[in-house]
Amino acid sequence: MTGSEHPSPPALPDFESIRAAFGHRVVEWQRQHGRHRLPWQQTRDPYRVWLSEIMLQQTQVSTVLGYYDRFLQRFPDVVALADAPLDDVLAAWSGLGYYSRARNLHRCAQAVRDQWQGRFPPTAADLETLPGIGRSTAAAIAAFCYGERAAILDGNVKRVLTRVLAYGEDLASTRHERELWAAAVQLLPEQGIESYTQGLMDLGATVCLARSPSCLLCPAQALCRGRAEGRPDAYPVKSRKLKRSRRENWWLWLEHEDRVWLTQRPDTGVWAGLYSLPEYASAEALAEAAAALGGQALPQPSIEHTLTHFDWVLHPVRLAVQKPPAWTGGQWVPYARLADVGLPAPLRKLLARR
Repeated sequence: MTGSEHPSPPALPDFESIRAAFGHRVVEWQRQHGRHRLPWQQTRDPYRVWLSEIMLQQTQVSTVLGYYDRFLQRFPDVVALADAPLDDVLAAWSGLGYYSRARNLHRCAQAVRDQWQGRFPPTAADLETLPGIGRSTAAAIAAFCYGERAAILDGNVKRVLTRVLAYGEDLASTRHERELWAAAVQLLPEQGIESYTQGLMDLGATVCLARSPSCLLCPAQALCRGRAEGRPDAYPVKSRKLKRSRRENWWLWLEHEDRVWLTQRPDTGVWAGLYSLPEYASAEALAEAAAALGGQALPQPSIEHTLTHFDWVLHPVRLAVQKPPAWTGGQWVPYARLADVGLPAPLRKLLARR
């Protein structure tokens, strides 16, 4: 969907005055005070920029830095990523979380290879047609790599813009989200789109924080209507809250001769496609399975893992067997090879403590 298909920006009394100055101030601030030494800022290669954008979704920069370099060593270009087995991609992603990003990363690489001759398309509109690339990510790639004047609107940028504009409409409404998109398009500067785009990201990540924003350091402080009201932290407004639930399962940590039995999770759902321990719905079900195998089952400390929609409590029970069972649907993996397997972060930490 292009900017012209969205409604007009919200009718705010001083929008035009903000519009005239905002872009210039963000560009100048970024050039003097923004971040400039991140590895994905030293390139216009869309593969590297795209990879960083996907990794940075829901993940802190400090965490991404190590993964980014290792991932590029393993998959130096988009065709290498497309040609790799999904299991290898998931193994390289293991620990970053939100694993649907890794699966979409692989699907997107294959689409670029097969539909675009191994080259990323040069416009935000075409980039948005690729798997796992939404409107904001497409705009970021197009701005950084091709200089296209395209608006981004990720979570951090929504916070910046709603505060500057004191836009108090509920972003749980599609109509209000579209109005904010229209405002983001109207605020784009005529020059310096790369610095402006990076500047919005930097402001949201380092200055205009969700809690305790550093308004005195913000280049838009004189323009910010939220600050003028004395309540910038009242924005953005989003009434729809996730309904959290609690889940409890038991893991059978089965070992034989320095190997662990792992099964691959389904292609959909939590940790889709990753390898994990056999999972049981109750302690009784696990105890019954363990009793049939012989040996002494040893309960381990429980693991509490927080996911987007629910809190998950996992109870590992460790069991070493002299004779491996004739099980199917999984494989024995040597501990020495676990680095090559896509594992959920809590399981990797558990197995590392053996």
